[in-house]
Amino acid sequence: MKLSLLTSVGLTSLISATVNAFSITQVTPLSRTSTTHLYHGPPSSTATAEGFLATELRSAAMKLHTTMQAPKEGGVKVEKPKEPHVTTRMEYLKFLVDSQHVYAAFEEVLKNTESSELTPFRQTGLERTDRLEQDILYLCETYEELERPAVGGVGTRYAQEVRRMGQDGKEAIPEFMNHYYNHYFAHTAGGIMIGKQMSKRLLDSKTLEFYKWDSDINELKVTVKNSIEELAATWTREQKDACVDATAAAFQGGGSLNSYLGGGSGE
Repeated sequence: MKLSLLTSVGLTSLISATVNAFSITQVTPLSRTSTTHLYHGPPSSTATAEGFLATELRSAAMKLHTTMQAPKEGGVKVEKPKEPHVTTRMEYLKFLVDSQHVYAAFEEVLKNTESSELTPFRQTGLERTDRLEQDILYLCETYEELERPAVGGVGTRYAQEVRRMGQDGKEAIPEFMNHYYNHYFAHTAGGIMIGKQMSKRLLDSKTLEFYKWDSDINELKVTVKNSIEELAATWTREQKDACVDATAAAFQGGGSLNSYLGGGSGE
């Protein structure tokens, strides 16, 4: 079977914006050479306008978006690639495998935590691990050229970092919540955009379970955002600063998974 390639100029431009936009030298352990970008999309009309998410956390995240992703709010300028990379099914599969490994780490921390502050984030409906398992099995069973790859270096390192935050306990909760917010919510915005194009170009328009939720995704997001706001309302100024300061590392960790889509080795 001939391997399908992703040839859409529009999508490859988006991936390029998410893969090779800028470097953060102070947090290099999670990246090969550059930091990749997550994408949150426009602000929600139902979000609390004066809350911590809207005024501080989202603001910090949008500064790390590219101008291609967010023309009005993005703070990082990038140029369109001269020779767009064509993403293969195997590269997409590697992205899914590493993504599952990281989501499993988040879910493990939330399941095993002894902190009541994190219990509202268990079983929210945003969980992705089981759905990704279905997708990985589907791809390997459907396309004869694919075999399930081992988790790559980027997925291994980011999952280790997530678990480290969980092990650090109460002191690391603000840092953990930044990673949780950026990782899960970027998937509901830019992640869906990329998923739709991957489906069209690589999977005969099949929508993977990764991009499905049992309930209305916008309602789920509002519920989780409200839980984050309630938690942040109990924090000191120092804890809020610690949360905001974790934004660059969250972008690097989550965004490094997207490097597979731009032809990265994942190591």
